[in-house]
Amino acid sequence: MININDFIDNFFDFNSNIYTLPWEIISNLDDLLKEKFDNLNDEYEISGDVAVHKTATVEQNVIFKGRIIIGENSFIGANAYLRGPIYIGKDVKIGPGSEIKQSIIFNETAVAHFNYIGNSIIGNRINFEAGSICANHYNERKDKEISVLLNNEIIKTNTEKFGSLVGDDSRIGANAVLSPGTLLPKESIVKRLELIEQIK
Repeated sequence: MININDFIDNFFDFNSNIYTLPWEIISNLDDLLKEKFDNLNDEYEISGDVAVHKTATVEQNVIFKGRIIIGENSFIGANAYLRGPIYIGKDVKIGPGSEIKQSIIFNETAVAHFNYIGNSIIGNRINFEAGSICANHYNERKDKEISVLLNNEIIKTNTEKFGSLVGDDSRIGANAVLSPGTLLPKESIVKRLELIEQIK
């Protein structure tokens, strides 16, 4: 069983069921965000399915699609592309030209310019250098179902779309790639240009 609190300290604040599997959370993210929308206070500016905290900064030419919540003091750089459902916590920085798809990004995390994060759960205080990628789909395999590796056990996800679960205080180097189904414990270091492929 995966306990997401082992990876992300304050995950309970987002979802009280910490034993829900990460890929199930991502698959049901739109429903989770619908519930959160109902409880947003007047500190958020809401336009359709997009809620942006009044202290957040959104630069020019940012594209929003789907249901999105952006927390206080967060920053979305010019020309970023956000394809919801997406939850962005407090003090998060999304760099110019980055693309985020169906993901949760927790507090004080920085995603530099020209990054891609797909179908992933990203913890607190993580730094993604420029050009790093959380891949969410096996383009190269005939069998595209994603599995994850935890404690030397392979777990099938029964989905073809899941990126990474990245633990708090991790560092992802420039142009590194996290393959679909990557689980990174807290304080992981991924070197520049490194490929993380936990299941060959």
